[in-house]
Amino acid sequence: MTNSSQTIDELVLPSWAKVSDKRRKHIVRVCALLMQWADEIAVPSDERDAWLQAGRLHDALRDAPDSELRQLARDPEREPELLHGPAVANRLVAEGEGNAGLLSAIRYHTVGSAEWDRTGRALYMADFLEPGRGFSRRDRAFLATQVPHDFDGVFRQVLRARLEYALREGYTLFPETVALWNAVR
Repeated sequence: MTNSSQTIDELVLPSWAKVSDKRRKHIVRVCALLMQWADEIAVPSDERDAWLQAGRLHDALRDAPDSELRQLARDPEREPELLHGPAVANRLVAEGEGNAGLLSAIRYHTVGSAEWDRTGRALYMADFLEPGRGFSRRDRAFLATQVPHDFDGVFRQVLRARLEYALREGYTLFPETVALWNAVR
């Protein structure tokens, strides 16, 4: 789909993507963070490519109509805001994508997965820590600088922060999220 020589400025979304300008800027910031970490960690080129693909595609259908998301995700029950990851992953499978780590990263980036490899964990952190989000800017910026030095520790902190927020706000704790927490704590 892309190669590691592609820059963030050249970021091209697939023709089927449905994203607003605001969402595209988010995607670019997520990819920039992922590429910064990949360079600092010296991630192998094939994994770096998966990180870039995960960042580029994770929200590719975020602004698609609910009916399209339900059809692509094949899920009549979940909240529409949770369907864009599965919809993109299913679309990629239909196009022949076979990288299980990449597909899992995209499919579960909103709720988490205990089965993730480093690609899924990196995307989960970048999606949360990207600097365009308006909350806890200093804390999140600090955590983002620490990823190359303590990948697993920062991942646990990000997961904890997301769980604490969900509990505080009375949101649903999804089984995938709970399984992920139980796998990393």
